Amino acid sequence: MIFGAFFKALGQTGDRRFRRVLFLGVGLTLALLVAVYAGFLWLLQALTGDTATLPLIGEVTWLDDLLGWSSLLLMMILSVFLMIPVASAITSMFLDEVAQAVEDKHYPHLPPAPKVPFWDSVKDTVNFMGLLIGANTVALFLYLIPVLTPFSLFIFWGLNGFLLGMEYFTLAAIRRVGRVGAKDLRKKHRGKIWLAGTLMAMPLTLPLVNLVIPILGAATFTHIFHGVTGGRR
Repeated sequence: MIFGAFFKALGQTGDRRFRRVLFLGVGLTLALLVAVYAGFLWLLQALTGDTATLPLIGEVTWLDDLLGWSSLLLMMILSVFLMIPVASAITSMFLDEVAQAVEDKHYPHLPPAPKVPFWDSVKDTVNFMGLLIGANTVALFLYLIPVLTPFSLFIFWGLNGFLLGMEYFTLAAIRRVGRVGAKDLRKKHRGKIWLAGTLMAMPLTLPLVNLVIPILGAATFTHIFHGVTGGRR
């Protein structure tokens, strides 16, 4: 079901509405990454100034070097860590539109989904992002434990796969079955949702590839929701 859902989502990238959301999502993702990166450089400059003095080397204008071609590499490296919260934010903005495009094509027999109140969406987004950031902050200490260090990447994928799967599935399900129904379905299909979330978290650690994953993830989890409910809701 998971791979079938993903390939259905991938096959819809030519849809005009889907493509529009995909381009908007990629553009906003890049804008968020650039904004965070600019803030990162500003903080470095505020802490150290434009130059630094290194032993045996002397004064080095390292900030200018960072602002050169190395900036692109540094931003791509940072994107590996930043894309998890960015993916959380992007899906909350576009999931409803993506889900509607998916349902119009694959589940046209369904009645229109009621709109989720704006402030409820904002609340869910803030709560999920807080949980993601908090859990990953705690996980940083686990990565430093020598016996766990070799498994850091797998811990990262598993943790964020669980959290992203929970968020994406919940947001997709709320549209059709409400908050309580979404929670019940999530408990019933916890393993499947975790696996799908992990398979989504893995490409989020690949620079450039990770730009398109949030929108494809929103579409994939819409299919997964309809898969576990038989496409009847």
